[in-house]
Amino acid sequence: MKYNTLLIDVENDICTITIHRPEKLNALNAEVLKELDLAIDEVMQSSDIRSAIITGSGEKAFVAGADISEFASLDAASGEAYARRGQSLFEKIENSSKIIVAAVNGFALGGGCELAMACHFRVASDNAKFGQPEVNLGLIPGFGGTQRLTQLIGKGRALELLVTGNMIDAITAFNYGLVNHVVSREELLLKAKSILAVVNAKAPLAVARCITAVQHAYEGNKQGYSYEAREFGKLLTTTDAKEGTSAFLEKRKAFFQGK
Repeated sequence: MKYNTLLIDVENDICTITIHRPEKLNALNAEVLKELDLAIDEVMQSSDIRSAIITGSGEKAFVAGADISEFASLDAASGEAYARRGQSLFEKIENSSKIIVAAVNGFALGGGCELAMACHFRVASDNAKFGQPEVNLGLIPGFGGTQRLTQLIGKGRALELLVTGNMIDAITAFNYGLVNHVVSREELLLKAKSILAVVNAKAPLAVARCITAVQHAYEGNKQGYSYEAREFGKLLTTTDAKEGTSAFLEKRKAFFQGK
């Protein structure tokens, strides 16, 4: 499919989705959100894709925020609908059964920070900046930022960032637990792809169940233990589990088929 605001590249079972509005620092407008929704569907439906990366075009910004020019026409009802559309897309990313990594280059502010947090984990370049500056506009985050930031870095740190609108650099984000790795700009995509190459060698069904089980814990769902035990039992009967245990006992590399 051809996109106007995204660049799509698939290599070695990894789909790299690049948000491409460099003149607007890759700000999220209605078209970007719509196309990103379609691109995530493509990732989920393609048997040629095992995992994905979301990044931004250029070195200045991952996504510098939402496109503020679109806010002028919104009232309370349409504003809530706008926020819910963004939340729905980011929940789709968060709940994807295929790992999606944010490769954060430059500014990840407002909706950009929210997008990065919706991904399963984050790799940042050393020039990355994170923040939720909506308070400077008399607003709050609308795409899940108040919730995910609190879950990821804790109440006190999240609230300070939300009410001051301050940015943090990549090392601070790493120390807070917001990002998993900090690398040079040149190494950013290479690092993300190297992690996904390891993930892609694992059993797809097991990877998907790990994502869902962790999501139960992330949401404070007490049924997570029951889910874990139930899915452990189910996976024992899969072709991949039989292959994995046989390969271990036979001291060879396992070949997983997602069955």
